[in-house]
Amino acid sequence: MLPRDSERNHRTGESESKTHEEPKSETKKLKNLSEYAQTLQLAWNGLLVLKNSCFPTSMHILEGDLGVINGLLKDHSSGGKLTQLKIAQRLRLDQPKLDEVTRRIKQGSPNGYAVLLATQSAPGGTGAEGTFPVVEPGLQRRLLRNLVSYLKQKQAAGVISLPVGGAKGRDSTGMLYAFPPCEFSQQYLQSALRTLGKLEEEHMVIVIVKDTA
Repeated sequence: MLPRDSERNHRTGESESKTHEEPKSETKKLKNLSEYAQTLQLAWNGLLVLKNSCFPTSMHILEGDLGVINGLLKDHSSGGKLTQLKIAQRLRLDQPKLDEVTRRIKQGSPNGYAVLLATQSAPGGTGAEGTFPVVEPGLQRRLLRNLVSYLKQKQAAGVISLPVGGAKGRDSTGMLYAFPPCEFSQQYLQSALRTLGKLEEEHMVIVIVKDTA
């Protein structure tokens, strides 16, 4: 009686391990988050700036309205897209603050917000207008993972008021929040998690919300 039980356990163990192995063949197509990002629409490519460092970043749209990005990330002097975004404030990852961001997203839905996946920009990648932005003198070019680990350490999201340089006339205004990997940001990456199994690569989730009148 005992040996049979142990055999049965052994057999179920085998079949379980087989079922765990099966999805691997499906995920071979996409190895990492950068590859997953390539399946999404590119919304912005440029430099995120914090203090004296700049981080070449690509942002791909996860959900929301591309018009919000085009409207709020506009360079008013050239009429094109901004190629540089400077993080000037931080938002602590406290529940009340996160609830406020969620409230603003809901308020802005369906076409007053956008959620983006930010990953390291590929070397030689082109910016929004076809050329990669020139790094200003005095700024040190660093990898995006350095910015991610800084925000993780501070337990905060980076915040940028939009449009950069203040509101022009009656143009819409809004906020950009750059979240390091955290419980809040993971909710927008469920599809990536299902595809890849785990998100090992350093990344950020960017939330842009338009101020409601």
